[in-house]
Amino acid sequence: MRCPYCSALTTKVIDKRDSEDRTVTRRRRRCSACGGRFTTYERSEVADVMVVKKDGRRELFSRQKLRSGVMKACAKRPVSAEAIEQLVNEVEAELRRSEGSEVSNQLVGELVMDKLRVLDNVAYIRFASVYRAFADLSSFQDEIQRVLNPDRVGTVSGRTSS
Repeated sequence: MRCPYCSALTTKVIDKRDSEDRTVTRRRRRCSACGGRFTTYERSEVADVMVVKKDGRRELFSRQKLRSGVMKACAKRPVSAEAIEQLVNEVEAELRRSEGSEVSNQLVGELVMDKLRVLDNVAYIRFASVYRAFADLSSFQDEIQRVLNPDRVGTVSGRTSS
């Protein structure tokens, strides 16, 4: 593993932890040359997941793109980097468990929103406002009401709740 600070090739693992679901191994490393510390993540490589966009285009699932969107939604919120990484891991794991090698971008968005709703309501509203592209203020207000009144029977995220 190359040091991100000085590019030396000699690093030492000083701590190793597996995620709760044991799909990711986190390694804390120290560079032998400069003493810099950094973290690496190891996950098994499996078949690629293709995301089918609204216009029918297909593109490879990107953890980085997903993480970036979640980080923007969580900006200036009390959400840790570990919580964001766990959310991304959970969404990716669910996508890989789904039938077939293609998933709709709608499924990805709904999974993220379900997890953000539990993690942070403001981050959820931010993500939903971009994902759902609210047409007007009333649709934005309706979504806020769903967050404020989660026990209300009706539609949540386009699905009926019981």
